[in-house]
Amino acid sequence: MPFFKDLRRRSRATFNLTPSSSSLNPNDDVLPDKSSSTLDSPTPSLHSSPVSFLNNNSTDLSSPHLSTLSKLNGNGYAPQVTPPQRPVPIGSQSSRSNGTNGNPLSPANSGRGLAPVSPYAPKVLSVSDNSWVHQKILLIYGQTGDARQHSVDGNITIYHPQDSFPPISWPVYESHFKALVHLVPGPNKIRLEFTSSKIQNPIAHSSWVNINYLPLVNSPPLQLAIVLGSDSDGHFDAVPERISREGNGLETAIRKFRMAAYMWQSFTGEQMYRNKFGRRCFRYEEEWQVGTLSFRDTKSNQMRNEAKIHIIRCDRTVDELRKLNGTKSDGSELFNVALEAVKRYFGPREGQTQYVSALLLDTHWDKGTQTITGHTAAGSNEDNIKLALFGSYALQSYPAAMEEVVAAFTDCTRTDINFVANYRNECGSSWEAVNSGIGGHLREIGHLFGCRHQETGIMCRDSVRLNRSFTTREPYSTRTQSQGLRLCLNEDECTWHRLDTLRFRFHPCFRLPRDSPPTSDDAIQVWPVDNGRILVTSSAGIAFIEIYVDDDEICRSYLEYVDGDAGNNGIPKQIALTESELRQHAPESTKKNRKVKLVIYSGGLSTYTIDDVSQLKSKHSTAKLPNGQVGYRGNKLGQCRSLDIIPEQLFLEYAFIQTKLLVSVKVYHNGFIYGLEFCYEDSTSQIFGNRNPNSTCSEFVFDTRRGEILMGFYVKLGTEIDGIGIITNLSRKSGVFGNGNGRAG
Repeated sequence: MPFFKDLRRRSRATFNLTPSSSSLNPNDDVLPDKSSSTLDSPTPSLHSSPVSFLNNNSTDLSSPHLSTLSKLNGNGYAPQVTPPQRPVPIGSQSSRSNGTNGNPLSPANSGRGLAPVSPYAPKVLSVSDNSWVHQKILLIYGQTGDARQHSVDGNITIYHPQDSFPPISWPVYESHFKALVHLVPGPNKIRLEFTSSKIQNPIAHSSWVNINYLPLVNSPPLQLAIVLGSDSDGHFDAVPERISREGNGLETAIRKFRMAAYMWQSFTGEQMYRNKFGRRCFRYEEEWQVGTLSFRDTKSNQMRNEAKIHIIRCDRTVDELRKLNGTKSDGSELFNVALEAVKRYFGPREGQTQYVSALLLDTHWDKGTQTITGHTAAGSNEDNIKLALFGSYALQSYPAAMEEVVAAFTDCTRTDINFVANYRNECGSSWEAVNSGIGGHLREIGHLFGCRHQETGIMCRDSVRLNRSFTTREPYSTRTQSQGLRLCLNEDECTWHRLDTLRFRFHPCFRLPRDSPPTSDDAIQVWPVDNGRILVTSSAGIAFIEIYVDDDEICRSYLEYVDGDAGNNGIPKQIALTESELRQHAPESTKKNRKVKLVIYSGGLSTYTIDDVSQLKSKHSTAKLPNGQVGYRGNKLGQCRSLDIIPEQLFLEYAFIQTKLLVSVKVYHNGFIYGLEFCYEDSTSQIFGNRNPNSTCSEFVFDTRRGEILMGFYVKLGTEIDGIGIITNLSRKSGVFGNGNGRAG
């Protein structure tokens, strides 16, 4: 009997002294993990904290928590804690905690068990508990209750641990919600609280989700810049009511542009996750400054690490910028002026690349001529400055902080064309102007990252539906002259096309720490072989192939070889294609007389274009060797400067004459390649191209004693063959002779 009294006393004390690791203190702080215990048996503990084992003398204890109490009372041995396989920063590894009034424990049970979960506790569907993300602002969506049985409207408020960021409320319609969540580096235990006047006993219904934010610094950032004229006063177009309420100066422009940038990032990050490419997105260069993502931060001068906005003045005045062109021209002049200003500002060195998204602040609506001056929508991924440039015609409608996102996307105020533009008739109301401005600029960022126009999505001007990714209800649209969607679900949203996300997956700005290092040789080789096949190889792997029919500018069919988020290790380094297979994937090309064009992408995003698959397999792609065998030609590299140039063909004698021994290759070059000379042991040689007397001659010598022979070349090219390197069978590579800064061929 004394033993059972002691056991009962210790068991009761255990529940008071050793709460569940998922419990919260009154301030919603995460309690530290407690080491749970279990009986000395092969059955593991069901608790999420590290497993502890009692020694053999404690096998009669009835609770897995009694070992902790035994240690506290001095009646037992210290538990031996087994370290977890992977450290997790969040105090509780269990799935999402739910409760009512923010208290996961029922007071009536004195901590003995969880209270019944509120049926209206918010459930986040877009991110799992304890996920790792790499962006400051995360876009989430979820439900409150069961929308199929009893949908409710209300509001959801997001609270951050230790009040690290102001709580922000988001609307709930028909039990669905979408929200932006601000994260700080490390663990974030976020509380979501749902309230509704339509529920009997309108109390708060709460749930928690743990999100770990790991900022990345190992990938190039997307720089944000505002470009102004040399004499600009830093003001943008806005109606008088807006000017009196929030201003239209440079500081307001910076806040709005920064908020738009984080919306680009949150939207793209969610799209990459839905395409099964993990939590990856581009990052921004950030600096320590007064926070602007919340109005409370701005008012209290709260310092935060937020995206840096570069202010760049070009060498043209505002009048000169506005006279360059309006929306009726292609915008190339204005783009080039801005590009030169950006180049001067960042000053990239040879071989360095800067990715810049810039806003033209001096864009102006000319009511008299009914044109937008000083505006262009252009993106370029050429040169060492990758630039996305967009005007500020809709900037007045942008949200300036997270508290304004929903209001901005539901503001039906009609556009007053006495002061601001209705660009392409997409901006008849304020919320539609937000779509046009933020979404249109995002499309140019797509061009910056190498995206082409697509059938659907952002690159198909689908950004007029961008609001549906951030709100669950859509207002009346002046563009369509119809009422918007009553409920905006995932399938109704604007998206990045699958081909866009494939490009992003392998783009250096989207790299994650777990990705394999990029290979220096990402060139693609293509050649026809027997049985009607086409071999495609690349040491960086083959990622995807775009299929174009006739002169289509938009890809309607494609092949991909990507295994989810496996990276370059999950893509093949060699594939074989047939024309019939390609035509099956492009139904519109079933007629044999229709030309099929391929654009092949490697895991390093280098490209190789086959203009006509049928021609690649024709007799023009074969050559009869002197020994009677058949050889296959690859595609031509570089472009001819003159139509008078006669194509050359050279068969290396050592390939079919056994007595010939190739001992070296001489390369004649300066800024590009003039010719190659193949030198044999018998003092004879073959020349391909010419020996320009003003060129530099470099010689690569083979180690013939080890049986080293020529296996191929790697080429750097522009319009000409800029540089060339030599590859041997012993995996030896020469340096690049000529100019090594061209693209891989």
